[in-house]
Amino acid sequence: MSESIDFDEMNRKVIAEFRERDGRVGGAFDGFPLVLVHHVGAKSGTERISPLVPLLEGERIFIFASKGGSAENPAWYHNLVANPRTRVETGTETVDVVARVLTGEERDEVYARQVAVAPQFAEYQRNTDRSIPVVELERA
Repeated sequence: MSESIDFDEMNRKVIAEFRERDGRVGGAFDGFPLVLVHHVGAKSGTERISPLVPLLEGERIFIFASKGGSAENPAWYHNLVANPRTRVETGTETVDVVARVLTGEERDEVYARQVAVAPQFAEYQRNTDRSIPVVELERA
């Protein structure tokens, strides 16, 4: 029998730790950068926050709709497509951003750079038939 994971509760704990420790989180995220992406529900209009492992390159922030290699995109991805103007928390800073979905060669190059620093993203892509979306959070 498989154990059910309460992702909402897990995310609440990660968000609290992120804010208490100036953007650092232990456990499964230990040693990885983390950002808190705010997003507004495409249908509900409710604001939510998702902790995500990004690729940080200078001022550029890339996030990946991997959902652990699931067959479908995560809800936050659909929300950002519907409502791209949002905010992201990076450590102690909160910045306004606009989400831009990368395509083609640009998407492939950024995803490859993420795999180089976080190899589990290669496994996520192998686990699904969809091309995992890459989103740049451009400072507004």
